[in-house]
Amino acid sequence: MSDMVVIKEEDLIESVKDALQYISYYHPMDYIRALGKAYEAEKGPAAKDAIAQILTNSRMCAEGHRPICQDTGIVNVFIKWGMNCRLDTTRSLQEVVDEGVRQAYNHPDNKLRASILADPAFTRRNTRDNTPSVLSVEMVPGDTIDVDVAAKGGGSENKSKFKMMNPSDNIVDWVVEQLPSMGAGWCPPGMLGIGIGGTAEHCMKLAKLSLMDPIDMGQLKERGPQTDLEQLRIHIFDAVNAQGIGAQGLGGLSTVLDVKILDAPCHAAGKPVAMIPNCAATRHAHFTLDGSGPAYLDPPNIDEYPDVTWQPDAAAKRVDLDKLTPEEVAGWEHGDRLLLSGNMLTGRDAAHKRIHEMLEKGEELPVDFKGRAIYYVGPVDPVMGEVVGPAGPTTATRMDKFTEMMLDLGLLAMIGKAERGHDAVEVISRFKVAYLMATGGAAYLVSRAIKGAKVVAFEDLGMEAIYEFKVQDMPVTVAVDARGNNVHTLAPAKWREKIARGEVEPAE
Repeated sequence: MSDMVVIKEEDLIESVKDALQYISYYHPMDYIRALGKAYEAEKGPAAKDAIAQILTNSRMCAEGHRPICQDTGIVNVFIKWGMNCRLDTTRSLQEVVDEGVRQAYNHPDNKLRASILADPAFTRRNTRDNTPSVLSVEMVPGDTIDVDVAAKGGGSENKSKFKMMNPSDNIVDWVVEQLPSMGAGWCPPGMLGIGIGGTAEHCMKLAKLSLMDPIDMGQLKERGPQTDLEQLRIHIFDAVNAQGIGAQGLGGLSTVLDVKILDAPCHAAGKPVAMIPNCAATRHAHFTLDGSGPAYLDPPNIDEYPDVTWQPDAAAKRVDLDKLTPEEVAGWEHGDRLLLSGNMLTGRDAAHKRIHEMLEKGEELPVDFKGRAIYYVGPVDPVMGEVVGPAGPTTATRMDKFTEMMLDLGLLAMIGKAERGHDAVEVISRFKVAYLMATGGAAYLVSRAIKGAKVVAFEDLGMEAIYEFKVQDMPVTVAVDARGNNVHTLAPAKWREKIARGEVEPAE
């Protein structure tokens, strides 16, 4: 047996830290290339605009070293540990990896949002450094340790699906059945990771692990499938894109850029199947340690980015939020592009919950919502003279149960990402207000429109505090208008029919 390879604690910490900083601002180039092709092929104008925002945002983040998305994710680490390697530490592997996470998320030049809450069922206290990570280790023969690092956003993670299927159940049918309940909160266009077999928990892990693989659907279709799993990948890819969901659920040809599948043997009595989507801020990287020092990832060549620069739609309506009236809001139609200027409030889960508790107790609210717009956001902390860090929208569906309460307080507009539920749409139409959608996956681009930011209530909630933002030409789309017309149901249905009639070809 050869001498043991010593992996220094500080080398693993530094490598994890570097990888997490890297993936916060660099998309994998395979994703950018695939998204560039999707942009060229896209026929849905709203979806094409959203893809342009995502591509422009990505280039800005790569150049400015700021997060692609304000939701900088829960850290997943997969390690294949060569059994001839020894970790030189007095701490557990979990503690060493988490130290890398801690240093990455508190990096002074690019502070990342801490989203991890301890005591999840009760007090939900923020750990302040995004630890702990979710760590998986496999012991393998060899003299190196191979590490996959991913940062998984809550919007896509929340749409994870699992079913203990009967052996004869059809997997493609099940995936298509799940799509309506997934909505657009997972920020398409992204990827679907699918696990088949094993046990319940192993199946979910396979789905997550499959998302570490590079996008190769184009190459696979070109050469043709050589295995049953490759054929299944193509079937699912085609079936999903034929639904017409499109970028951000706005209706279009590209909903997924790839489908990945890993399988494992399972018990004869069942067929576990898991599906985990990756969002437009797909973040993962791989590095190897061999005892010679930390691993640093090479930056991508920015010149290889598609030549796409988002510009506001010439037909977009300019809106002064400081003079917003019910009559103006009632005049907006679903699908309209707006450019918002003026002052808006922010608020998300924790703030809405506290407002509800204060109203129940008859307490006076610290903020007047009458005639205002609210933006569902939890921004990244600012650095280097920024007004605010990347500040893209969070999933609006989570605020549905508070919608009537907030509209009772006089709100005229809500801004978020993804669809609203049936009940929320009914309330929006009853109050004759509007829900506007900003592009998920374009957080840095959106933040450039924010010219001022101050906390006005609930400062103790950190990134979930209520801010007042002063914005200039912030791009949004009317997703639900005052008559209850809902882009997220109407647009995909229209594009699904166009695809079915052969008027347009879904993504290849």
